[in-house]
Amino acid sequence: MAVPDSLHRGSLRRRFRLLPVVPSILLLVLFMLAPVAWSFYASFTNAALSGKAALNPQWIGLDNYARMLTDSVFPLSAWLTVVFVAVSAILGQNALGLVIALLMTKSGGATASLVGTAVVASWVLPEIVAAFAAYAYFSQDGTLNQLLGMLGVHGANWLYAFPMAAISLANVWRGTAFSMLVYRAALAQVPRDISEAALMDGARGWQRLAFITLPIIRGSIATNLMLITLQTLAVFTLIWVMTAGGPSNASTTLPVLAYQEAFKLGDIGYGTAIASVLILIGMVFGTVYVRLLRRANP
Repeated sequence: MAVPDSLHRGSLRRRFRLLPVVPSILLLVLFMLAPVAWSFYASFTNAALSGKAALNPQWIGLDNYARMLTDSVFPLSAWLTVVFVAVSAILGQNALGLVIALLMTKSGGATASLVGTAVVASWVLPEIVAAFAAYAYFSQDGTLNQLLGMLGVHGANWLYAFPMAAISLANVWRGTAFSMLVYRAALAQVPRDISEAALMDGARGWQRLAFITLPIIRGSIATNLMLITLQTLAVFTLIWVMTAGGPSNASTTLPVLAYQEAFKLGDIGYGTAIASVLILIGMVFGTVYVRLLRRANP
């Protein structure tokens, strides 16, 4: 049976429309999917940086994953990673970004521009520069203790006494700008007539926020949560510069542990196994947020 010319031409048009995205797909496969696939493969081997295993790694099956069950550092790192994401991303960046966006929307004008510039300044800094700035602020002789000293208060060694609090606050400072920009754009799309109608009906500020604004921007909330969660799961430079995972693994998140095992101790197989677990955790978070997005945008 002959294919009608109209269908044939339509098929050709669809194929031609895909041509511009082919280079992007190839780059994603080459620089993202291929390293991830190699990481999963290496996690089932005894690959190392030196020795026989470096030249000829052997397949060892699930041994690296079984080792995690007996490794005292791995469960601690997994827990610290969850705490770091929950405190600095879900609660910190997300909530603070929304609050700043709401305040900027209400204030408007020069005040909003000044606040926006101050918040975005930390975000546009190169990551390594922001990490050293945070280290200089929280170190024993750093800016925070200098300011406390001017008030007659003797500051603690924050990076040693409270390492997770220090890196969480630094990550909030570093990443809040992204959430603020997302919510500023979302709030601009909220119809003013609905808010004004609620105001005329006697709804208070928190009521308009809870029952009108937040339901309208729930899609943006889910998108923002997904992006900042995945970004925070992969934070390495900030933690490494500030604490290097110390003291005594008190701030060793999974990315830091994977680096230590793979490159400091030379156990590539075990390091990539930890990285693979981190990827799976990211996939779980991503799946949850995608479902939230579908519910927010039926």
